Amino acid sequence: MNDQQWIVGDGESVPATPDPTGPASRSNDVGEGDVGAADVALADDRCFTDGVADAEIVDDEPLTEIEVLAAERDEYLLHLQRLQADFDNFRKRSARDQAALSQRASERLVEELLPVLDAFDLAMMSVVELPDEHAKVKKGIELTYAQMVGVLEKAGLQRVDALDQAFDPSLHDAVMQVDEGRDEPVVVEVMRAGYHLKGRVLRAAMVKVAK
Repeated sequence: MNDQQWIVGDGESVPATPDPTGPASRSNDVGEGDVGAADVALADDRCFTDGVADAEIVDDEPLTEIEVLAAERDEYLLHLQRLQADFDNFRKRSARDQAALSQRASERLVEELLPVLDAFDLAMMSVVELPDEHAKVKKGIELTYAQMVGVLEKAGLQRVDALDQAFDPSLHDAVMQVDEGRDEPVVVEVMRAGYHLKGRVLRAAMVKVAK
């Protein structure tokens, strides 16, 4: 006879104690080495969390690389902009230096030609007294003088207007003076012409001044 007690009711016999082999007993009696549902759920949670963390780390690595590349790009761009600015400054400075060099060379050439103009001025005063049989010589001197003056004027040379002008020490070089009782000194004779070159006094006019 079995020691298990039975409770009889409504025509059915029910064990008074739980069946040790039933589902409840199996769920509660988990031995060492067995994995329960809670442990499985906890493991699943840990795996999910680790997977998310790994995903975040994997996602962060491309962003970090992109930021590094962007920083390098900005550095190269800044360096290129500086090189471009330096080149533009060099180009402008070279153009200014070239223009200044050309200007100085032009000034030196024109200044060296001033004595030739002085000689032509004396020749022009002399040909006026030539007789008619030397008309061709006179005409040739006049044409040559006009052509030379035209070329130099295209280079920026202009004669200083001095005769009958108020004396200006920046434009006139007084080598003679006469007293005529004037209120202000006035140029009464031009002994050698003066010239401007592109607005700058290349040579002052040599004049006679009356006071």
